[in-house]
Amino acid sequence: MSTETLEKAKSAIPVRGFLDIKDIAIPQGKELVKAILKLKEEKNAVILAHYYQPGEIQDIADFLGDSLQLARQAKDTNADMIVFCGVHFMAEAAKILNPTKKVVLPDTMAGCSLADGCSGEGLRKMREQHPNALIATYINCNAETKAESDIIVTSSNAETVIEALPKDRPIIFAPDKNLGRYLSKKTGRDMILWDGSCIVHEAFSMERIAQQLADNPNAKMIAHPESEEAVLKLAHFIGSTSALLDYVEKDDCQTFIIATEEGILHEMRKRAPHKQLIPALVFDESCNCSECFYMKRNTMEKLYLCMKYELPEIIIEEELRLKALKPIEAMLDLSKSIK
Repeated sequence: MSTETLEKAKSAIPVRGFLDIKDIAIPQGKELVKAILKLKEEKNAVILAHYYQPGEIQDIADFLGDSLQLARQAKDTNADMIVFCGVHFMAEAAKILNPTKKVVLPDTMAGCSLADGCSGEGLRKMREQHPNALIATYINCNAETKAESDIIVTSSNAETVIEALPKDRPIIFAPDKNLGRYLSKKTGRDMILWDGSCIVHEAFSMERIAQQLADNPNAKMIAHPESEEAVLKLAHFIGSTSALLDYVEKDDCQTFIIATEEGILHEMRKRAPHKQLIPALVFDESCNCSECFYMKRNTMEKLYLCMKYELPEIIIEEELRLKALKPIEAMLDLSKSIK
């Protein structure tokens, strides 16, 4: 491959989101797995992957987890390069926690509807309207939004964090109104909610899920708290991504209807191979599960090129990084008791 070809591919990253190199032979199948593992060893890299990633990426990851687990792994790693297989805000968080390490993401267009819908400027305006309020922000947001927050939460630690905040201060919660509404009921704290939601968790069809429950009378439905209130009312258990996994593994029930992103089923089947796992149905009758197309932008081929050329790289200006670091560290300190 010529230098000109590589430079052209690099220059197209802001538009495409990934290295698109037409005339390079990318290994396939088992050889691709071997090539990625070889690059990992050569570059002293660590591969972090979210449960919503494609199954083959989950299988090759050094650490698989939800947002809280991956934030901890990113903070504690001794690797020189962090390869983050998730969405953009997750890779940003890894860079915020590791300014001296190289952080790469297979596809920078792997975004998030929640992150896209909430801005730092918007939070500043809310703070001006409620000057005594503390801002608790879901980790599904960009660095600018984190920098305007007092503390970050994940679905795993949100209840713990909210209950720990001073009772005499109002709380602004952003950007997920469904998670915020759920937390308000759980903690008894009135919260001022940003009007945002996850396109994946709002795709579930109440009518189709009701039929699934009728067709499977012995099944338990489990749901992520980003889902709409009507879905949560039907759920036998509500929890974070990691909590849903643990519940399916340990509960005596043999059939579950799963109301969250379908990528979690890959790990669930590993942990509970003898149980029946049914994805909750969505409004779109041409699709039988709720899938995050952002999460699925990352592929094994993109992962290989990302590691080989160490691009796309996540870069954050230092002043912004330091501002965004404070609420993340506040979260991690409060979450030490959570596994």
